[in-house]
Amino acid sequence: MNGGADRAGPLGHGEDPDDGRPRERGAGGPGEHPHAPERPYSPERPDPSGYPPSPGYPHSPGHPEASGHPQPSGHPEGGIPLPRSSVEDTGLPLPDPVPAPVPSAAPAPLVLEHHVLKSLLGAWALAACSARETTAVEEHLGECGACADEAMRLRGAVGLLHPPESLDLDPTLRTRVLAGCLDRRPPRIPVPEWAAAYDAETARLDALLQDIGGAEWHAPVRLRWFDGRAPAGRRTTVAGVIAHLLSVDGLVAVALGLDDPLGDASTPGQTPQGRTETYWSASRFPPTRSVRGPWRAQSHDIVRTVSFVDGGTAGPGARGSGGLSVPYGGFELPLGDAMVDRAFECWMHAWDIAHAVDYPYEPPASRHLHRMIDLAARMLPGSLAERRRAGLSAPPARHLVAAGAEGRSLRLEIEGSGGGDWLIPLDSPGAVASAGHEVAHVALDGVEFCRLAAGHVSPEEAAAGQDGDREAIRDVLLAAASLSRM
Repeated sequence: MNGGADRAGPLGHGEDPDDGRPRERGAGGPGEHPHAPERPYSPERPDPSGYPPSPGYPHSPGHPEASGHPQPSGHPEGGIPLPRSSVEDTGLPLPDPVPAPVPSAAPAPLVLEHHVLKSLLGAWALAACSARETTAVEEHLGECGACADEAMRLRGAVGLLHPPESLDLDPTLRTRVLAGCLDRRPPRIPVPEWAAAYDAETARLDALLQDIGGAEWHAPVRLRWFDGRAPAGRRTTVAGVIAHLLSVDGLVAVALGLDDPLGDASTPGQTPQGRTETYWSASRFPPTRSVRGPWRAQSHDIVRTVSFVDGGTAGPGARGSGGLSVPYGGFELPLGDAMVDRAFECWMHAWDIAHAVDYPYEPPASRHLHRMIDLAARMLPGSLAERRRAGLSAPPARHLVAAGAEGRSLRLEIEGSGGGDWLIPLDSPGAVASAGHEVAHVALDGVEFCRLAAGHVSPEEAAAGQDGDREAIRDVLLAAASLSRM
């Protein structure tokens, strides 16, 4: 078969490309309008169809290869292309417009079998289906109850597929669960409000101890406090910390008439540190995880016993709690304050343990934290006076005021959960704090203030907003740190 260049003439010139015979007009040959008059093509005038020649197409008029003969070589491409002309200049009718494409109709819905739709439920729950698959699945869910139930279970499971924020439970969870239970069935003998913090903190610490492994009971822990002049510390283990809590909680147990965990080794008037050293030295071996049982049993007995104490009302210090007081060696605390003190120490030592075993631990509930902060604020005037008697703090700028009289005051502002405002008398423990005699203002975060009162941060490191008498502020911060003990 020969190529197009060997045929009799170019297409559209009135000749058939196969036999060379003339063709009828209107046959729709290339380069030929169906209504154009029959006349030969001349290169001196435009193509009868009214369309400009296309030099780039070899079978169109004006292309050097269209005639099959060599063209003059005056132009680099073998010839000069003819000028273009518009169809409007020929006076011929315009060609029929090309109709606009008809928009395609919406795709037909998918028709899938039941087992196929059921297999798509997992992808549908994860929003991984296409639009047509999603429509087919959702239409099927309205008709099939079994698939609808399965889809609900899968969608609920998808909601659980997120990284856990914390391994620890919400610190308010226990309080909310107990509140819900007590609303349904109030207790016959309720736990006093001033003992609720101790009940909650011992339960939280026990939950932490339940989660740690056997080897972690021997993880090193450093007990820290402020001895009035500088930070102090003592190295022990997780089991040693629980033994410390057991021996010091024994002060409350003895005041309530319960057994002393030290037994015959106990000595009247012992300080918390002395009781701890006695307990540690009385054992032939270092404390192990077996100390958890006696500590938890004692905490249950204490909470159970204080619930039966007559007159256990929730006031500042809970001084109506049967007239009981708890001796701490050099000083005494009312039973209500002693229970808050033990809750505070349980929280701080639980924090020490959690840090040693890399366990998340949250602060107490707001109402319990407020009681702890309030107790520390009420103890600050006595700590100030004790430091002055020991020569650790300069005396006030003027003579001590009489008991019950107004004197210089410092405003302690505790921010965050459990916070509030307290006016601290500076000149005497018996003086009355007054806003009219305010000489300084200190602002601290609630947890930061508790860490300062526990001796976990030094007064110089406490991030405090300060305004007013700098010496008074320094004395109060040092007195807060001096509240700590082993």
